[in-house]
Amino acid sequence: MATPRHWGFNQLTARTAQRLVADARLPTGALVLDIGAGLGAITGPLVDAGVRVIAVELHPGRAALLEDRFAGRIIVARTDAADLRLPRRPFHVVANPPYGITTALMRRLLHPGSRLVTAHLVLPDWAVHRWTGPNAPGAQRWSRTFHVSSGWPISRHEFRPAPRTGSRLLVIRRR
Repeated sequence: MATPRHWGFNQLTARTAQRLVADARLPTGALVLDIGAGLGAITGPLVDAGVRVIAVELHPGRAALLEDRFAGRIIVARTDAADLRLPRRPFHVVANPPYGITTALMRRLLHPGSRLVTAHLVLPDWAVHRWTGPNAPGAQRWSRTFHVSSGWPISRHEFRPAPRTGSRLLVIRRR
């Protein structure tokens, strides 16, 4: 399926997606959001890990493919990740979200009242440095609740197509 460049679609390779899910160490049955699910590179390993998945995908064609591929095994939320309503019960995030919504997504995940337990996010290097640095946006508000750290680097070659910028794993854990 051809993807217009303005959608900013960069899917992780199967090997990297499996590593990402394994690194998250999710408990069986946990509720997990795959934000920017695309064609299901991360969704598949999440389903295999025995968690309950909500795949967030705005693109109508990719959302339909997710519904067909994982019929009855996941929930597909056809919504813009920047406007996502978070679950009211404890949840995890394992995702390669659209880079353009990084700030909006981080603010939403770290918002007071968020029931986020952990997040493993593939983000551009600049965003990981920004959110793990001493002057992270709003850190005085959320740093008592969440610990945010930089994870392993992800080569441009671990995506199809390769993004223009370097990427890295950002890990958020509830204290």
